[in-house]
Amino acid sequence: MLCCLGGCQDGPLYALKAVNPYFVMKEWRDDEVYGVTDHERRQQLAKLADSIEFYPSDRQEYWASHLQQILENDESAEMRRLAVLASGKIKSGRNLALIEKGLDDDSVKVRMEACRALSRIDNESSSRLLASMVGKESNQDVRNAAIESLAKHKNTISVNSLRLALSDRNPATRDLTIESLRGATGKDLGNDPDVWIAELEKNDPNEPNNSGTILR
Repeated sequence: MLCCLGGCQDGPLYALKAVNPYFVMKEWRDDEVYGVTDHERRQQLAKLADSIEFYPSDRQEYWASHLQQILENDESAEMRRLAVLASGKIKSGRNLALIEKGLDDDSVKVRMEACRALSRIDNESSSRLLASMVGKESNQDVRNAAIESLAKHKNTISVNSLRLALSDRNPATRDLTIESLRGATGKDLGNDPDVWIAELEKNDPNEPNNSGTILR
């Protein structure tokens, strides 16, 4: 149960105690009226992130609009990170649009959270977003988060992206890529990147006489 925040004030997410979908999240920022601290706001959003996946679809849709406001307007990177975490648990097509905002965030930790959120959505659209991050992301921690998340995506988009990542100069990144390939393909070909590349090329649909099927 969500509890009341000290005194007579009910806190920035008072309505969550009753899962009331009519609370206006923009009032979170009105600290003069509610007398809450940033720490309390983060705690309440963390509770939303923990519970939103169990809400009915109409209430998830309601909160999605407010999560979008946070992602677009909140100055706190931690609040935006938590908004991405909550967005990844929404069971509708809207979740990808919200997570994609996180992928473009200035904060490394928000982008990493967005990659982790995509790991839980195994479809081609989310695989493409992760593959794009592997290809364009300059921060190694974020790129590694995308590589790790692709392990949960068992499709050719994921496998092809990971195959390209095997050429990374960083040994730790290559090791992580091989581990993700084990998850994406269901195979274990050892720890030699060249062995993986050779086997994956045999399954490349762009190569003549190849079926393009994922290793199984």
